Amino acid sequence: MSRRALRRLRGEQRGQEPLGPGALHFVLRDDDDAEEEGPKRGPGVRLPGGTGKEGVQVNNRFELINIEDLEDDTVVNGERSDCVLAHTVASRNKARAPRGGPETKRDGDMIKGVSPEQSNVSGKLRKKKKKQRNKKNSTAETSENGLEDIDRILERLEDGSGLSRPGPPPPSSRKHVLHVEHRHLNPDTELKRYFGARAVLGEQRPRQRQRVYPKCTWLTTPKSTWPRYSKPGLSMRLLESKKGLSFFAFEHSEDYQQAQHKFLVAVESMEPNNIVVLLQTNPYHVDSLLQLSDACRFQDDQEMARDLTERALYSMECAFHPLFSLTSGTCRLDYRRPENRSFYLALYKQMSFLEKRGCPRTALECCKLILSLEPDEDPLCMLLLIDHLALRARNYEYLIHLFQEWEAHRNLSQLPNFAFSVSLAYFLLSQQTDLPQQELSSTREKASTLIQQALIMFPGVLMPLLEYCSVRPDAAVSGHRFFGPDAEISQPPALSQLVSLYLGRSHFLWKEPAIMSWLEENVREVLQAVDAGDPAVEACEGRRKVLYQRAPRNIHRHVILSEIKEAVAALPPEVTTQSVMGFDPLPPLDTIYSYVRPERLSPVSHGNTVALFFRSLLPNYAMEGERPEEGVAGGLNRNQGLNRLMLAVRDMMANFHFNDMEVPREENPEGEGDWD
Repeated sequence: MSRRALRRLRGEQRGQEPLGPGALHFVLRDDDDAEEEGPKRGPGVRLPGGTGKEGVQVNNRFELINIEDLEDDTVVNGERSDCVLAHTVASRNKARAPRGGPETKRDGDMIKGVSPEQSNVSGKLRKKKKKQRNKKNSTAETSENGLEDIDRILERLEDGSGLSRPGPPPPSSRKHVLHVEHRHLNPDTELKRYFGARAVLGEQRPRQRQRVYPKCTWLTTPKSTWPRYSKPGLSMRLLESKKGLSFFAFEHSEDYQQAQHKFLVAVESMEPNNIVVLLQTNPYHVDSLLQLSDACRFQDDQEMARDLTERALYSMECAFHPLFSLTSGTCRLDYRRPENRSFYLALYKQMSFLEKRGCPRTALECCKLILSLEPDEDPLCMLLLIDHLALRARNYEYLIHLFQEWEAHRNLSQLPNFAFSVSLAYFLLSQQTDLPQQELSSTREKASTLIQQALIMFPGVLMPLLEYCSVRPDAAVSGHRFFGPDAEISQPPALSQLVSLYLGRSHFLWKEPAIMSWLEENVREVLQAVDAGDPAVEACEGRRKVLYQRAPRNIHRHVILSEIKEAVAALPPEVTTQSVMGFDPLPPLDTIYSYVRPERLSPVSHGNTVALFFRSLLPNYAMEGERPEEGVAGGLNRNQGLNRLMLAVRDMMANFHFNDMEVPREENPEGEGDWD
């Protein structure tokens, strides 16, 4: 057993051994040597630095300090002298030589004894030096090879960048645009930047220790006031994986399907209390939570509405498939499946609450997540909203990058919101002082070019925008035929709906004086181009008539969810005349059903005339075959139902009043009065 192991057993520390006659004689050696020669030699101390060093005899403990410093210096420099230790010990022994006495002889003997051991030390150090040099050479070669590979890849990209391939980019290039960061999904991260961590998490830290929820989630934080979580029968399965994309779908168990049927019956009753009763037995039924959240929001109970939405998101996140990722941008959910729509709507409602709460950066991340679930179809049309959230979050670089990446295959410049928001992002980016002057000037020129193109393409935006911002336009602008009232009236209804949606949502972003002065300069430039007969003006007019004939269904769905009054008022009659359910607004026409709701025989369809009359008076009235059996819980007593019917008839008869219609008397009946 080595000395170090013995010291550990005894509870001693290094340097606490009792001093004896031979205590000043130390030998620095390896642990292996200590195990083999421990009983033969005196107590030894190992040089702190590892193995591979032979013993060195030292007379004074404090000389170890300088030896360690020297050894560190030599290791750092990458070279170790063969005779450093011997020279250090010899110099210090020579300094004590004039003292005389027998100690000087001991010192001389020790120095003589060191020389054969130093030869072994020098040999091992040389081998170690060679190994270090070999390692350095190998790492240098690998780094050079890696740099050469990177240079070759860049050269290939530069060679191939001359020709741009038409069509959408591969999913790998979209991944960066739709990439979602976990830390930005938590609103507390954004609130900490505004108010500090102590103000945000001060009350939450002691409560988190008592949390009993089964898993940690990214979208929401479970609360202690929620019911204890138990699996409601909601799950997710992987449908297929192709071209680097994974397609998933939510599934409902039989119990969850029964709860879904009860929910549909409760919605048809138009009574929120029926949904509350359903949530008492199924506290994590998603559609019930979302529908009750809307009811609370209409009653101005925003806190309860947000809490119910977060609970719905928590229920769905607990059902995620192990391979489903929120941040990769390669996981897809088909909106045509009704089971998947709840996740879309819950994320949208959560995003709306975050924006109202003052967390636009977190809302932008939720918007990117919704867009990444089905970017090609975009069922909730998040491209009409993502520019607004990027400007509010002051993430101008992301908006510009998204526009540059998707303009080629999505024609984002044909949307009024992108045409004006991207130019505004360039202008706000040019107002930052931390950029070079040359870059600021080029960014300002780019912003002016884009805003002029937007004004030529959408001239009907200017006058309503100035009206929203309470700015009186110049007479030369308001009286011009290009920006006058005809510009707003002549645009197609679908384009008017997009314009009203953008202005109702983002008009306040243009109210700054610097932005208004910049807009005024570019409006005058556009008027000069129109008066000069620029061919781009006529081309844009023909494009407006062709592109905006009819809005697709996902835009109508987005307008309904946005609840912007100006945009909702511009919806076509075929949308406003049909019933719109909050839990599933405007479902797709090609819906994929995994299970069908059982048919319910309505008693109204097969009842006789007398039964229909009594049912109109008393909704609880039931015929003989429709009454539940007596003795069953919830069954109505026949006598009680008959008494209620009689009371209803008496009330009806008591409310009948026949008022005598008095014929108004004419003040000047015919035949009376004299005519001059």
